[in-house]
Amino acid sequence: MIRTLLLAGVALVGLAAFLVLQRVPAASVPTDIVAALPPGVGALGRIEPASRIRKLAQPGGFSVNRVETLTVNEGDRVAAGQVLGTLSDAVQKDGTALQAEAAAAEAQAHLLRVEAGGRPSEIAEQQARIASLIEQERITRLDAERAEQLVPSGAGARATAERNRAAAARATADRLAAIAQLETLAHPRAEDVAIAAAQLRGAQGTLARARADAALSRVVAPIAGTVIKIYARSGDLIGTDGLLDLADLDSMDVVADVYETDLPRLHAGAEAAVIVPGDTKRYKATVREIGWLVRRTTQAGTDPVAAVDARSVEVRLTLDEAGRLALRQRTNMQVQVAIAP
Repeated sequence: MIRTLLLAGVALVGLAAFLVLQRVPAASVPTDIVAALPPGVGALGRIEPASRIRKLAQPGGFSVNRVETLTVNEGDRVAAGQVLGTLSDAVQKDGTALQAEAAAAEAQAHLLRVEAGGRPSEIAEQQARIASLIEQERITRLDAERAEQLVPSGAGARATAERNRAAAARATADRLAAIAQLETLAHPRAEDVAIAAAQLRGAQGTLARARADAALSRVVAPIAGTVIKIYARSGDLIGTDGLLDLADLDSMDVVADVYETDLPRLHAGAEAAVIVPGDTKRYKATVREIGWLVRRTTQAGTDPVAAVDARSVEVRLTLDEAGRLALRQRTNMQVQVAIAP
């Protein structure tokens, strides 16, 4: 008997709230119910996390949509940036990233080598080579001069003199080339440094692209929150619903659809009561945001005097701690809201 009376009372409260939300004149509702309901704006709403529901799917699009590993379960709390799952091409892309990293390291070492020039031992070796070439040039020039002096007297052949002149010229060229090489070892050319630096930038760009591609094979939590729904597990293909839904349940909202004509009666900070169907307890909420967009909502029904072309605005209300704890697992539940003026 007591249970019957309790259910009847709950039904009566729900009916009264419904009549208020449908804009039924107060005279048509029993006086005791009108007195029990807070005055103001009535609306239908739904429970939603303040962070909104984040629907996570494969970051790289639908080219690769098979889940390799999934590291979370429904109800798990995750940190922002935590890897929640990997796709089947993760190993391949990781290998490409390692190759690009090695190429970038090689380009970096090459640039450092060009900028540093020759090692002290190489410079010393080149200086010794130049000294040897100078001596060789001196000897070949002396030979060439002697051969030229012998040609007029007939003691020497002209061909021999010409060969000696050519050898002296080669010795001079070798000495000049060695001096130029020593200058390069001691002072790298600016153009060589520029080329090596450009090669390094190209290798670094390839590495950045490879790492970005590898990151697209991992599903990462954009916020800290709770996994509220999983649509695909290890070995499954990711469908249109995505991989999972994530939300921060530390702050819960009520999203109320308020008629546009009631907007002048609303303001941020207004208190409200939230009525949950089947629950005798009311929860407190506070208006936090009033939407910027008036939506046109077509409502189907048989009531000839009901609004069939309603225009409403989304109003977000923050639930108090008691409401958050009670409704944190009721995302998208429909509720009734009474906002005080």
